Amino acid sequence: MFELFADQPLLPTLWFAVISFFWAGYIILDGFDLGVGMLMSRIFAKNEKERRLLLNTIGPVWDGNEVWVVTGGAATFAAFPLWYASLFSALYIPLTLALLALIFRAVAIEYRGKKDSESWIAGWTLAISLGSFFIAFLVGALLALTSTGLPINANGDRVGGAFAWLTPAVFMGGLAMVGISLVMGLAFIALKTDGEVRHRAGAALVKFSPLLVLPVIVWVIYMQVTTGNGISYALTVLAVLALAAAWFFASRRSEGKAFSGFAVFVGFGVLAIFLALYPNVLPSTLDEAYNLTIANASSSEYTLRVMSWVGLFGIPILLVYQSWTYWVFRKRLRVENIPDAHDATELATRATRASVHNA
Repeated sequence: MFELFADQPLLPTLWFAVISFFWAGYIILDGFDLGVGMLMSRIFAKNEKERRLLLNTIGPVWDGNEVWVVTGGAATFAAFPLWYASLFSALYIPLTLALLALIFRAVAIEYRGKKDSESWIAGWTLAISLGSFFIAFLVGALLALTSTGLPINANGDRVGGAFAWLTPAVFMGGLAMVGISLVMGLAFIALKTDGEVRHRAGAALVKFSPLLVLPVIVWVIYMQVTTGNGISYALTVLAVLALAAAWFFASRRSEGKAFSGFAVFVGFGVLAIFLALYPNVLPSTLDEAYNLTIANASSSEYTLRVMSWVGLFGIPILLVYQSWTYWVFRKRLRVENIPDAHDATELATRATRASVHNA
C-alpha cells in the first residue's frame, strides 16, 4: 500500500500533505460559516431576529476561518510555484470572481447592522447569502479542476480560450462545496443555538443531508475509480462510515457528535481526493506527459526545508489559537438573547462615537 510513496521526494510529499490538510481545514471551518451565510436567507431564517442569531453564531470566527485558504494558497505558492502559476493563470476568471465574492461578503457582514432600515438590512443580508453561495461554488470548482485536470501544455500553460476551464467538473465541484457547506452550516446552527432554531436546524439536517452530500460522494468515487490507490480507497471507506455515523447522531439530536462526524467525513473525503491525485498536483487533460507532479512543480529542497521549520512552529500556533477561540465562544445562543434591531443599532452607534472620542 505504501509503495506509492517509495519513489517520490520526501519534502514535496510532506508539503503536498500539508496543503491537503489546509484545504480540508478550510472546507470544514469556512464551510460551515458559508453555509450559515446561505441559510440567513428566507430558505431557513424566518425573521430578522433569527437572521441576526445566525450571524452571531459565526461572528467571532468567520474571518479567522478564512486564514486556512490564505495559508493554503501561500503554501502552494512557496512550495509548488509551477502548480500555483499554472492553476491561477488558467483559472483567472473564476478566481477573480471568488475574490470579489470574498470582499463583497466581508463588507456585507460588517455593514449589515450599521443602519436601522429594513431595505438596508435586507440588501446586505442578500449580499451575505449570495456571496457565501458564490464563494462555496467557485472554491469547489477550483478544487474539482485541480483534481480532474486542465488543458495545459508542456510549459504548464492553459490551451484553449478564456472559458476552456468550464467543464462538467466545475459544476460537480461547485455543487459539492455548496452542498457540504449547507450541511456543515445546519450542523453548526444545531450545535450553537437553542430553542426552535436548534430543533429546526436539526430536523433539516436529518432530512436534507443525504441529498446535499451526493455531489461530494460522486466526486470522491469518481477520483477513486479513475486514479485511486489503496490508501485513498481506505480513506473513502472511512469517510462513508463517518457520514453514516454523523447522520445517525443527527437523527438522535446529538449535535456535537453529528457535527464532528460530518467534519470527519469532509476531512477524509478531501484527503481521499488529494491522495487519489498524488503524485500529480495538476493533471493535463491533453497528455499525461504534461502532468504537473510534486517532483517537477516543487521549489528547491532548501526552500522546502526552510518552510518546514516555519511550519513546525506556525501550524501549531494556528491550531492552538483557533481552538482557544472556539472554546471561548462555545456557549449556545437563543433568539431571546438577541436585542431589537433599533437597540442594537443604537449600541453600535454609541460604541463608534466612544471610540472616536477616545482617539
